[in-house]
Amino acid sequence: MTGEPSPLDPAEKVDLWRQRFFEAQAAAEEFILGEHGEEGLAAWIQANSRITAELLRAQRPAGVSATDHFMARLRNQLMLYDSAVSSEPQPSGTVLRNADCGILRYRKRAARAGVVLTFSSPCAYCQELNTAIAARYVEPDVTVTCDQAGDGCTWRAESSPHAPAGDAAGSPQRGRAGV
Repeated sequence: MTGEPSPLDPAEKVDLWRQRFFEAQAAAEEFILGEHGEEGLAAWIQANSRITAELLRAQRPAGVSATDHFMARLRNQLMLYDSAVSSEPQPSGTVLRNADCGILRYRKRAARAGVVLTFSSPCAYCQELNTAIAARYVEPDVTVTCDQAGDGCTWRAESSPHAPAGDAAGSPQRGRAGV
């Protein structure tokens, strides 16, 4: 070998981290499904949602609702893969539109390159995992749902119309701050 390798530029580092995360996630999914089947995958999602909700509780910035924090995390996760994401405050909460999912695009590109994928689409797993995280983390009067639409999805965090006014769960800032 002659000399030191040249350092990676920031875009190469991002691509490498995406690739390594993808490889680790795919290996975990393949192992769990191979060893434990669908029941194992359901248990994996529940464990992952519990761990993630605990981390979110520990990391939540002061003055930010759990719902806003969750939606910002979801938006940032999608943005890591260059998804086309927009967020809209609504009277009952927040709508996060993912018009072109970078995670789905990334996996399709990997499949074309010969990578064997565990799931034909990551969407069902992503939706089940993130709604399980939300169920454990966001305020009890908030419902988080996801609707699939082509190569994207729409996430909604909506508070119950019966939430008491003025408390943390019914704050007029819900769905606006940090998203």
